Amino acid sequence: MKMLDTRLYFITDSTPYSEAEFLRRTEAALRGGATLIQLREKERSTREYLALACKVHVLALQYHVPLIIDDRLDVMLAADAEGVHLGQSDLPVDIARQLLGNDRIIGATAKTVAQAQEAYAQGADYLGVGAVFPTTTKVKTVLTPTETLREICDAVPIPVNAIGGLNKDNIDVLRGIPIAGICAVSAIMKADDPETAVRALSDAMKQKLGI
Repeated sequence: MKMLDTRLYFITDSTPYSEAEFLRRTEAALRGGATLIQLREKERSTREYLALACKVHVLALQYHVPLIIDDRLDVMLAADAEGVHLGQSDLPVDIARQLLGNDRIIGATAKTVAQAQEAYAQGADYLGVGAVFPTTTKVKTVLTPTETLREICDAVPIPVNAIGGLNKDNIDVLRGIPIAGICAVSAIMKADDPETAVRALSDAMKQKLGI
């Protein structure tokens, strides 16, 4: 059965850390109240990605938080994770849905209303839309205007999350836009204390965005 709360969607970045430190920070973020976690590994081999996914899944299960695997349906299945997130150059959402059935979570990246509507029609459970701000991650980003974000929220009935350089001090730009939540990478991964960072971000979202 699907469990989907995208309010505070934590996306990992392991590149600056040893595995032990990465897992420590990941658990701290989960302890702080992340509602969804995505393991994103662009440069690891399949076996390395899978090995790390299995370790992260153990932590996610302890905190009852669904684990989403970025890009790789094969790694998701092998790690028995709860879902997969697919970009515009990845496996099409409708094919992933055929392979996974209805019980697994499928997220999709959308930068236009047309992409959002297509992903929804093909069976996506939620959308990630951005980047709202430039990011410091190694993922290629194209900025998305907040007005486009608003239009996408209005165009589909599934949860829409804003992503891209967001932190507790700049989320004011999202005020009044009916997003379901935000995705955060650096604001959590690079924090001195990821647990405290998640709690502070959650508080700021309640105060500034009403979510």
